[in-house]
Parts: sequence; C-alpha cells; structure tokens
Amino acid sequence: MRKLFLLAILAMLSSCEAPKEKVDRIVVNANIYTVDSNFSSMESFAVQDGKFVAVGTSEEIQKKYTSEQIIDADGRTIVPGLIDAHCHFFGLGMNQQVVDLVGTKSYEEVLERVKTFQETNNRDFIQGRGWDQNDWDIKQFPTKKKLDELFPDTPVALERVDGHAYLVNQKALDVAQIDKNTRIQGGEIVKEQGMITGVLVDAPMVMIDAIIPEPSKKVQIQALKDAQRICFDNGLTTVNDAGLHRSTIELIDSLQQAGELSIRVYAMVSNTKENLDYYLNKGIIKTDKLNVRSVKVYGDGALGSRGAALRKDYSDKPGHFGAMVTPVSKIDSLAQRIARSDYQMNTHAIGDSANIVVLRAYKKALEGKQDRRWKVEHAQVISEQDFGYFENGIIPSVQPTHATSDMYWAEDRLGEERIKGAYAFKELLNKAGKVALGTDFPVEQVSPFLTFYASVARKDLENYPDGGFQMKDALSREETLKGMTIWAAYSNFEENEKGSIEVGKMADFVILSDDIMVVPENEIPNLKAEQVYIGGKIAE
Repeated sequence: MRKLFLLAILAMLSSCEAPKEKVDRIVVNANIYTVDSNFSSMESFAVQDGKFVAVGTSEEIQKKYTSEQIIDADGRTIVPGLIDAHCHFFGLGMNQQVVDLVGTKSYEEVLERVKTFQETNNRDFIQGRGWDQNDWDIKQFPTKKKLDELFPDTPVALERVDGHAYLVNQKALDVAQIDKNTRIQGGEIVKEQGMITGVLVDAPMVMIDAIIPEPSKKVQIQALKDAQRICFDNGLTTVNDAGLHRSTIELIDSLQQAGELSIRVYAMVSNTKENLDYYLNKGIIKTDKLNVRSVKVYGDGALGSRGAALRKDYSDKPGHFGAMVTPVSKIDSLAQRIARSDYQMNTHAIGDSANIVVLRAYKKALEGKQDRRWKVEHAQVISEQDFGYFENGIIPSVQPTHATSDMYWAEDRLGEERIKGAYAFKELLNKAGKVALGTDFPVEQVSPFLTFYASVARKDLENYPDGGFQMKDALSREETLKGMTIWAAYSNFEENEKGSIEVGKMADFVILSDDIMVVPENEIPNLKAEQVYIGGKIAE
C-alpha cells in the first residue's frame, strides 16, 4: 500500500511539472565557443524567432525546451556567425561576371585568360581583375603592347588585384581621351620614355571607370547572389562592404526585403558628393539585415602598386613617395563634416604618411565627442610614434592575409626599419583594445580560415617563413576569433545584437568541421563551414 501511495505522489508531482516551452530550433551536444565576455564554452542553445533564447548544457536546454528541429551536433564545434570587417561584397560578385585573373603566374597567362574569355563571351568592353605582377617571375608592371595587338578595336581594362591599378589597351585610352599630356592629381599614368605604358594607378582610373558600360540590373542582382553563395560557403554571415553607391545599397535592401538576399550587410557609403549629401542628411538606416551608418574614404593607394603614401621614398624606387588619393585638406574637411553627423568615418590608409594624416584628422574632428568608433581601414604601415593615436577610441580594421601576401616583397618597398611598424596587429590591439578583422576580398581570398591562420601563424600555405613573419605581431586564437566576431560587431555598433552566442542576440552561427581553437596550426586553412545559420535558419 505504501509503495502504491508513493507512486501516486510521484505521478502527481510529475504531472505538475511545467510543460516544456516549444521553440523553433534546439542544438545539443555541441562544443560551443560563445565568445561572450568570459569566452565561455557551452553545449547547447535554443532559438526562437531568429534569436538565442537560452544557452547552457544539453540537459538544461532539453529539460526546459522542446522543438521539432533538434540538431545533435555530435561534439562538433560551433562559433558565432563570422563577420568580414572589410571586404568588397558587390565587387566579389561583379568579379564573377568578368575575366578572373587571380593567381596568374605570368603576363602571358593573363593574356591567355583574356583571349579565352572573349572567345566565349564576345564582349564590347572586356573587363578583368586579379593580376599581380609581384607573383610573376618578372616583377614589373606589364605594358599594353600585346593587348593592343590582340584587341585593337575593343576596349580592355584589367584591374590589379588590390583595385588600385588598371592595365588598359590603346582603344580604352582613346575612348577615355587619355594621352601623354593628360594630367590628374592623386595617382600616376605610368610612362616609359615619355610614352604611356597602359598602367594607370589610382586617380586616373576614374577616367576609365567613366567609359565602362553600366551593368544591367539583372547582372547586378546575379552578382549579389553569386557573392552571397561564396560567402555562405565560407561561413560568413555579415559582410562589411567597404564602399558602395546609393543605387547598390538600395538594390541590396530591396533584395533583402523581398527575401532574395539573406546575408547581413554593413554598408560603407562611397565618398562622393551625391552619396554624402543624401546619406548624411537622411541619417542612419538600419534593418535586421542592413546597416548604413559609415562613409568609406580613400586616403592613399596600395603598397603593391607603390601607390601607398610614405613619409620617405620607397626603398626600391628612390624619389618615389606614392600619393594621397584624397588630398590632405580634403581628408580634414571630410572628417569635420562627418563628425557633425551620426556617421562613422572609415578611411583606407596604407602608408605611414597616409596613416598619420588620417589619425590627426580624426583626433581633431572627434575632439569632445564620445563613442564614435571611427576606423582606419588597413592601418598597414605605422610609424612607431603614431601607434598612440589608437588609444583614443580609433579602431584598426586590418586584414591578416595582407601580411602573408605582402611579406615576400614588403621589406623591399619599406626597408629594414620601416617594416617593423607594418602589419603590426598585436601592437594595434595593445593600443586600441580591439581589432576588427577582415580579408579585403576579392583582393584576398574569401576564406575566414585563411584569415585565422594568417593571424595566428603568420605563414603562407607552404609553411613559409619558418617561425612565422614578424611573430611579435601575431594574435592569439582567442583574439583572432574575437576580431572576426564580437570585436567586428562592436566596430559596427552591433555588439548588442550579434558577434556572440548569448540570449537575446541574433541566432547567427556556424558549425565547423573541426575545433578551430585546438586543431593543429597547419590544419587551420583546411577547416570548413559545414553548416551556416542566419537568424536560426540555414543560410541559402
């Protein structure tokens, strides 16, 4: 009788247990790096209405919640949705519509790819991107002679991998009305023996841009969808596009609103009069998928094309200092104007001269203003005495693979002393407290795992150099993951909605093929994003 009584009591108590709360999705048995303030590890979480509603052990979550969608991660590693803090998302998509020149090992290979492309596509204006003379045996700029022979009647514009130089043929020069007497400030029309070679660095490129046919809306939509597919394949859930025009931003917004584009975009508005007049007056534009609150400004050019502005001349080109794309006085006035708005100023600065110009302009414009989070994009070569500027709330937005791409020739450009302040990610972190990490794709590859590897190992995929490149400025794995998640979100004013796996935040997460925090260093580049979720739904 007593046993029957106890059983009845237990049955009654169990029937009184609170019913489990039904949610959209539950993940259990995972190795979760939450990237919260304690960098906690957890096993499970629940998702409802696109947000994390609980994070804990598998037992805790399953005791309180139920769902028709339960993922047993079987011990696999999960990290917050990865953020690329500096890239060219739309540019990546548009690159899928032109000749792919990335990875070419000679000018002859460039020409072969252009010929093959044109035979298939028969374009009225041939475009390509991705060549880099530093990867060739002959590490000199090419000339237009062979392009002129192959395409005497069709304009050709081939963009260097960093986006800071064109190689064009004579037909393109004629249409753009560029000749040996053309003068334009902020770049170079490269000449040999007084004759134009076909290489245009920085500012003169706008004259070619003016004659390139505008892509149709259909092509632009396809470009955005192609870029999204590539980003999802690599585990990215948010991309910071460093320089977009109003028409492209509005196209992205319309596709997101229609459910045809689901990746989240932090859009930096390109620095044009039309864009600034519109956006600075309109104010911040924010949806769940789109954030428009910053202006992208170009300080100088790139180191690879010797367009970066240096305080002293290039070690491998005496008398050449590079050039400011935006004049010093204009940088200063832009900073003042943007500081009067709610917008962030994000300025491309590669050379030590460009960096100090930008840092001084920021300091002056932000006097007395709090929490503006202005960024220096790249912050690539810094004079030792200038690192202190980053202690004033300025955020360095850097790209680790630039270090491992440039390390073969960067010291040739900069010399033994100046190279010590280049690609100095750890020093920047020590001063700023945070670094936002990106790739600058399509200048570099899209993979965030290559970013992670370059950040912690400072080596190329051939394990070069032995011991790593300038390892004093390598980041730890924890610092690197933060730079690709919570610190990147912070740099976008989005740390309260993404960047970590915490209650109330958007359920953006990635299931990885291995544990990124412990896998052997040389295996990091082989990691894969097995599943990518945005707002708790599989990204597609």
